[in-house]
Amino acid sequence: MTGKFKAIGLIILVLFAFTLFAGCTGNDTGQTGEQTTATTPTPTTGTESKGEVSIGYVLWDSEIASTNVLKQAFEKAGYDVELYAVDAGPLYQALADGDVDCSVSAWLPSTQANYWDTYGNDIDLVGRNMEGTKIGLVVPTYVTIDSIEELNGVADQFDSTITGIEPGAGIMQNTEEAIDEYSLDYTLLSSSSAGMTAELAKAYKDEDWIVVTGWTPHWMFSRYDLKYLDDPKEVYGGDEYIATLARQGLKEDKPEVYAILQNFNWTADDMSSVMLDIEGGASEDEAAAAWIEANENTVNGWIS
Repeated sequence: MTGKFKAIGLIILVLFAFTLFAGCTGNDTGQTGEQTTATTPTPTTGTESKGEVSIGYVLWDSEIASTNVLKQAFEKAGYDVELYAVDAGPLYQALADGDVDCSVSAWLPSTQANYWDTYGNDIDLVGRNMEGTKIGLVVPTYVTIDSIEELNGVADQFDSTITGIEPGAGIMQNTEEAIDEYSLDYTLLSSSSAGMTAELAKAYKDEDWIVVTGWTPHWMFSRYDLKYLDDPKEVYGGDEYIATLARQGLKEDKPEVYAILQNFNWTADDMSSVMLDIEGGASEDEAAAAWIEANENTVNGWIS
């Protein structure tokens, strides 16, 4: 009997050692598994994405503001969002080709009229997201002329230069037309939205004369005393509106996304507050998040 118990004891000892070894191995595997799970968690009901939404936009300060606010509204509604910053022409083509879902960056009826004429038949005009916008040539109020017609008489004070933004922007094409219509002896300098405002800030500080391509809403009208030059030939049109566009078929493919786009609407003051935060040093995400937090009821109305 004693030998038998010794044998049994030996077997139990071996089994215990094996179990202990297996348990240690199992703990290592479990830790690795926990790290993997933490890195790529399995979605749970109520938190999993409703799908993806792609938004195209142009790099105007105004459209950076609106697009980032809309992005976070979609995320609040449960969607993953991809943003694509492009010039106006490629943006309209991408919408017409179905390569992006939507945009809230369409300035109509004049600013981007040529793009709408080219691609409009293949794009869904969802609606207007802001009324009463405007474009034109802008100067500081200390400049003593009030009309585009007066520009040639003071060309030397402006160095015969109009400071513009991205060459593909609709307002740049309007300005080329204005140079022809008014027979202006001026060169249109292509730059960027940020480049234009940097030149404006530099000139304004020294009260130098400068004429820039401008639009409302824009934070520069809050920061500086500016005025539009009268446009008697209406090259820049009258009041504009900002439209929401979608690819054809979005309404059927993603009806909730389309409904949010239909609901998206805000004011020039709303947009300006986001732009001012960004210009003041906040990131685009931070500025959009701050506005959404302060306007929770409005955003809930868009996504409900």
